[in-house]
Amino acid sequence: MKGFLDYVPGNSVFHKMNPVTKLVFAFVVCVGCFACGNLLVLCGLLVFNVILGCICGIPKRTYSLLKGLTKIALMLFIIQILVIRTGDVIVIRDIPLQWKFIKITDKGAYNAACLVFRLSCGTLPLAIMLSVTKLGDLSNALVEKCGIPFKYAFTLTTAIRFIPVFATEMAGIIEAQTSRGIELDTKNPFKKIALILPLCAPLLVSSVRKTQSLAIAADLRGFKYRKAGSCLKKYPFKLRDMAAFVVGLCVVVLGIMFH
Repeated sequence: MKGFLDYVPGNSVFHKMNPVTKLVFAFVVCVGCFACGNLLVLCGLLVFNVILGCICGIPKRTYSLLKGLTKIALMLFIIQILVIRTGDVIVIRDIPLQWKFIKITDKGAYNAACLVFRLSCGTLPLAIMLSVTKLGDLSNALVEKCGIPFKYAFTLTTAIRFIPVFATEMAGIIEAQTSRGIELDTKNPFKKIALILPLCAPLLVSSVRKTQSLAIAADLRGFKYRKAGSCLKKYPFKLRDMAAFVVGLCVVVLGIMFH
């Protein structure tokens, strides 16, 4: 999932939308997904997200996001079915005697599946919308349309922009440690965490240096004098933005209906 928030140029209808519309659309779709409690509807919303990624012209990135979310979702699914004990116990034949204490219920399996689909359906819209939005346009639109002070909008977009930068930095640190003979590709998750935790120190030092450089560069360019009227580009709402609001509202209503 390296660089999964980088902007992907394109000419789709979502590329042309107002950045605020795309942010609100992703938020309301996420709300609709988490409000829904019907597994079939959640499956349909997942298909809707995949179609959304294809319309935006980023099918490969959408599939890679799904692949990354599947690993997290599988872990959460296992935890949920082991923790939830309410409901009828699902009988598994030929289970070894030492594993008889594990009880998997139908309610636990259903709730775990709903959680997995909610996580996937609620995460994909924001990642897709950020992939087709220039962060500079997003910060300017937040200032112009929402009246947010520029320093707060700039802080939000800078934090998003630095996520792939720090991921790349961490990958470089891991490669450097691997070249020195440290086996970071171990299959033991606890051992891997113990090996990766010390690498957070050089990542933190690198992050502080990048932050200081960014602060100096912004100060030299008159950051503190930036106001709402400083941006020459305008971001009007058009018919496609209204259509996106309607679709997002329909998803929320659908999720509440099947809560």
